[in-house]
Amino acid sequence: MSPQLPVDTSSSSDNTNTPDVIVVGGGNAAFTAAHAAAVRGRKVVLLEKAPQEQYGGNSFFTAGATRIAHNGLADLQDFIEDDDRHEATHVPPYTAEEYTADLEKVTEGRNDPELTKVLVSEAAPGLRWLHSLGLKYRLMYERQAYRRPDDTYLFWGGLHVGNVGGGEGLMADHVRVAAELGTEVRYGQNVVGLLTENGAVKGVKVRQEDGSIQELRAESVILAAGGFEANPQWRREHLGEGWENAKVRGTPFNTGEMIAAGLEAGGAKGGDWGTCHSVQWDAFTEHNESNRELTNRLTRQSYPLGIIVNNKGERFLDEGEDFRNYTYAKYGKVILQQPDSVGYQIFDATLRPMLRTEEYEMPGISVETADTIEELADKIGINPERLAKTVADYNNSIDTTIEFDPNVKDGRKADTTPVKSNWANPLTTGPYYAYGVTCGITFTFGGLKSDTHGRVLNSKGEHIQGLYVCGEMLGGLFSANYPGGSGLAAGVVFGRRAGNLA
Repeated sequence: MSPQLPVDTSSSSDNTNTPDVIVVGGGNAAFTAAHAAAVRGRKVVLLEKAPQEQYGGNSFFTAGATRIAHNGLADLQDFIEDDDRHEATHVPPYTAEEYTADLEKVTEGRNDPELTKVLVSEAAPGLRWLHSLGLKYRLMYERQAYRRPDDTYLFWGGLHVGNVGGGEGLMADHVRVAAELGTEVRYGQNVVGLLTENGAVKGVKVRQEDGSIQELRAESVILAAGGFEANPQWRREHLGEGWENAKVRGTPFNTGEMIAAGLEAGGAKGGDWGTCHSVQWDAFTEHNESNRELTNRLTRQSYPLGIIVNNKGERFLDEGEDFRNYTYAKYGKVILQQPDSVGYQIFDATLRPMLRTEEYEMPGISVETADTIEELADKIGINPERLAKTVADYNNSIDTTIEFDPNVKDGRKADTTPVKSNWANPLTTGPYYAYGVTCGITFTFGGLKSDTHGRVLNSKGEHIQGLYVCGEMLGGLFSANYPGGSGLAAGVVFGRRAGNLA
């Protein structure tokens, strides 16, 4: 007698019918893969480890920003929501060549060129396809453009499009579309291994609440269960000492079990296992991990406008090296390396109105204010004379002959140590603000090795029959850093490719 299948916690459909495709995971990549398989007429079951009230994977916690190549605003209007501001908006074209160059630059050339080529060419068609199924997109005015004195908007940094409703809207749309396509979604499914026969994958092993292991068979299995960022032991082992102290931005369920299962089934490691996506994250607010109410609002991404100091009152990085889209995912690591893994973003009254509203006016935010730099230093436990000297050195080194413009790399430099390459404004007007930040880890860059269609490869470079991978489990695209919005884009592209074959 065949083993009893796991209890379906979200559907009353007939469990005796073996699915064609099992998708393991519950974020953007997983649902995209499920949609792609379902529209081909495949019977799809999606297994999500989290309970239903914690659905959405890491994607739920994002802002929904998705990086695509395009030819400007006119090229986007067929699938983005109408907005009265469009008439006063300039969206520069973002070419495939620029997208590729950005990936090569921020990863220091360690991105897989074949995966990159596919990502760059298929991200925009992938969003249009999802839009045709019912997902909704818009221009991200509040995150990617500053309003100029003439009441126009200029988008910057190659990242222009996002989901309506952010990550929450993205995942709500995905769940609705899955239901419309007949995909069966089961929550609370703790998949602990893969079923293999003669080197081919034939299904999954699911641990039940009573501890028993039951089997669910299928022709194909798509792994889309995220990285190992929520596993402190794996973080310390693969990323290094101190990473066990990082704050988990997203889902607490991405602990690496399915990566381990893929390796056990013969898959090869792919990508850079020693680096990750990590950001500046609210240091002192209660419940600053896996917070479903505040999600992405706990990030602090207006740092290019001000300065960042450690608890010794010293600057330690170039806040204006590039648009935040190209630096934010690597600066969490730098914060982690500071004393007590804490830094402080400093702004004055002139800069304060330019900070992102959704992040810097968050309920319960970690912030101290004071009328003088010395008083501010005292409030955050920094030697007042040292912080005052740091600010004075910064202020006195700024080339004020260059006009400040946050919409472009303005070259307005603070020629101090370390240099600030762009957007240097003197901090001279009280009150002053200090926002405490630490390291928030988003996802890990190491995973399983695959070809460009998501087919998992073994150590000989051969396909493992019946096994696919997409999303943050797919290694090879990113290393050390990452261009903002390319993670969700990769989930769409390689989720769709895996679903098209499975």
